[in-house]
Amino acid sequence: MLGASRMLMPRGAVLVHSVCMSTVPQVCVVGSGPAGFYTAQQILKSHASAQVDMYEKLPTPFGLVRYGVAPDHQEVKNCIHTFTQTALQDRFTFLGNVEVGCDVTLDQLREAYHSVVLAYGAAEDRPLGIPGEMLPNVLSARCFVGWYNGLPEDANINVNLDTDSAVVVGQGNVAIDVARILLTSIDILKKTDIPESVLASLAESRVKRVTLVGRRGPEHVAFTIKELREMVNLAGCRPSLQPSDYQHLRHLIPNLPRPRKRLLELLAKTALEEPNPKLAASYASAVRQWSLQFLRSPVEVLASEDGSVSGLKLAKNKLEGKKGQERAITTEDKEILECGLVLRSIGYRGHAVDASLPFDPHTATIPNKEGRVTGNPGLYVSGWIATGPVGVILSTMTSGFTTGKAVVADIQTTAVDINQHKEGKTAIQRVLAEKGVRIVSFKQWQQLDQHEMLAGAKLGKPREKVTNLHRMMELSQ
Repeated sequence: MLGASRMLMPRGAVLVHSVCMSTVPQVCVVGSGPAGFYTAQQILKSHASAQVDMYEKLPTPFGLVRYGVAPDHQEVKNCIHTFTQTALQDRFTFLGNVEVGCDVTLDQLREAYHSVVLAYGAAEDRPLGIPGEMLPNVLSARCFVGWYNGLPEDANINVNLDTDSAVVVGQGNVAIDVARILLTSIDILKKTDIPESVLASLAESRVKRVTLVGRRGPEHVAFTIKELREMVNLAGCRPSLQPSDYQHLRHLIPNLPRPRKRLLELLAKTALEEPNPKLAASYASAVRQWSLQFLRSPVEVLASEDGSVSGLKLAKNKLEGKKGQERAITTEDKEILECGLVLRSIGYRGHAVDASLPFDPHTATIPNKEGRVTGNPGLYVSGWIATGPVGVILSTMTSGFTTGKAVVADIQTTAVDINQHKEGKTAIQRVLAEKGVRIVSFKQWQQLDQHEMLAGAKLGKPREKVTNLHRMMELSQ
């Protein structure tokens, strides 16, 4: 039959293979953090021919693994090795230094691809909404984390550590992270990938006390046991916990799920029991301390005569509502917590990269079902822009895998029409070339990566991050 077909073909015609470019699913992922990479990994694993292109606004991949994970938690960054293996696959292309919504529109991506996955996270922080919040040295934990992790947009923020007391509003893992960095010995920090300029500031820091303020009680803290254990055992630092805040935990603990039970057991033990001899000796010689303050809501940041932060005015709260669903209600009682630095750590918010996207302002997410964006076939979300800023890398992996499976399922059931020819990155590269946007490939990122690691090795640290965008582009070209 093949011979007969050839005989009937006009001279010069070419027999097209049954799998032509128009049947290759063209998929793009916006965002190169864990959500983006886990989604891409699932798609490449589950579909034999899909092409996945990943767009990232920075010249560097890996999102919050590079710029959000605490620098003294290097083991958490090991997932970068897995992401690199994904990035080196033939059917994957990394396009760095491309900002969706600025350099290229969502409509242009949807025109060029069969499926578009938004995995750009939640990059905005929640404000306190109180007087004095705009004073110098009132910072979001997001910016502070970006500063000590070398995020270009936060590399030059003004952080004044010439104060003996700092307050962190919030009691989650990010709040614990920033408190720990403020209280950790510089001899330990200088072995991490904190940029040298930041290390110089931390070396001059006078911060000796950090208080973490929460709206509700100790049973409602949002940090995990790993982070608490690190604080309890932090060298040169001791906890300062009010025993009366923790007495009632003894009655709650037996009926709690195991993870929560273990966390509150450690919290109660630290507050109510004498430490072991080794820990007691460490606490006795400690020059720094941390504390937790409960049932308090910030109502005003106070300023001294020279305009600098002098304290945080707090309202005392009472709890109302069903057990396990208590809400904090402010009372008329107020108190002042003296400090020279205020860091707000009350959550992150997502945003819509395009006005046409459905967006829930209450949850700051794009409405979806199992990653499929409501009312938008072929459009998907993954990670925090889908779920809200909750969980750790493991939960983000679950979200990424779920969305990746949805993308493949829709391709296989023809819910997404892959017979419609799509140019994929070829079309977008034309758009970017016309605008003069310089794309950074994964191979070019690896050049920058090598530079950072070599610079770090000379200083006895994992890497010395380049924090200037212009310099990053130079080193990656």
